[in-house]
Amino acid sequence: MPDSPERRSHQHRETKETTVDLVLDVDGSGQASASTGIPFFDHMLEQLGKHGGFDLKIEAQGDLEIDLHHTIEDVGIVLGTALTEALGDKAGVRRFASALVPLDEALVQVALDLSGRPFLVYEVDPVSEWIGTFDPQLTEEFWRAFAFAAGINLHLRSLSGRNGHHVIEASFKGVARSLRDAVKIEGTGIPSTKGNL
Repeated sequence: MPDSPERRSHQHRETKETTVDLVLDVDGSGQASASTGIPFFDHMLEQLGKHGGFDLKIEAQGDLEIDLHHTIEDVGIVLGTALTEALGDKAGVRRFASALVPLDEALVQVALDLSGRPFLVYEVDPVSEWIGTFDPQLTEEFWRAFAFAAGINLHLRSLSGRNGHHVIEASFKGVARSLRDAVKIEGTGIPSTKGNL
């Protein structure tokens, strides 16, 4: 069997509001580091890499003195763009995946499709107003930016939870586990009757 092409991407995005550098290796070992100036967000991005089995390095500088929104959204865009590039034509990928992830009292359901047709259904109660310096409402903005840049149909629902940290962390772990399954190579053809994703 021939060697599989490397599924990696290096992205750089610079705007008046943010600068983001990101390296992604889909077939990595879960080595992840993030430095965005938002500690809780860094922790979540590292969970995404670790539980997704991706090697992921993210460095971002943004106008945090104004708001966290630009940095969080732009990291989502860059990560989604990197995943699109790393997966190429998606030949042989499993494509669909789902996960049900508990974290103490929190339970989050995730389902996704590497369809090439982006959509986000986000029914996650952020519970907390703030987690450290992180605004939980911006989690939805991150997933929307990621899903649309990556061309993913992504559904997240919190089924239970009282602690905002637990709910959001379970959502990141759920997406990570689902991505880990969806990007697995289990064939050779494009998994679509259309012939492309």
